[in-house]
Amino acid sequence: MMKIRGTTILAVRHQGKLAVAGDGQVSMNNTVVKHHARKVRRIYNDRIIVGFAGATADALTLSEKLEAKLERYNGNLIRSAVELAREWRTDKYLRRLEALMIAADEESTLLISGNGDVIEPDEGILAIGSGGVAAQAAAKALTVHTAMTAREIVEAAMRIAADICVFTNQELTIEEA
Repeated sequence: MMKIRGTTILAVRHQGKLAVAGDGQVSMNNTVVKHHARKVRRIYNDRIIVGFAGATADALTLSEKLEAKLERYNGNLIRSAVELAREWRTDKYLRRLEALMIAADEESTLLISGNGDVIEPDEGILAIGSGGVAAQAAAKALTVHTAMTAREIVEAAMRIAADICVFTNQELTIEEA
């Protein structure tokens, strides 16, 4: 079976601003099959920015589920994320979904997983996917040692990750809040 992979998602909250970036590459085994995938988008009346790593259909299913939870809980991201993670972990169908999600609004940045995790980073930097470690390390260094904006940091960090990770490219989608 061919393994589809290739995502780096990075969220940076810096100087009161939020930027979330995702690369555009999708790879099947050792072949790039798409260069301009959109893995970061806005949901819930454009108030929530989400980014996904994992199988596309699974990610879209989770996005729809999160949006339904946001509708139910009047846009409360933390409550919605906890309810989604609980359902994801306990539902027989959802448990099979292979994806990770970053969801952010004006106040919170969260990692949501199928293990029931809802994690808010201490330093406002969160990354997932194949190039996530490189992107997160670069972003952390840039927040400490430069005067760059959140958007500039995610752009630079994602480009660094693309230079290191063969499953990450420099075709970026960036959303800001």
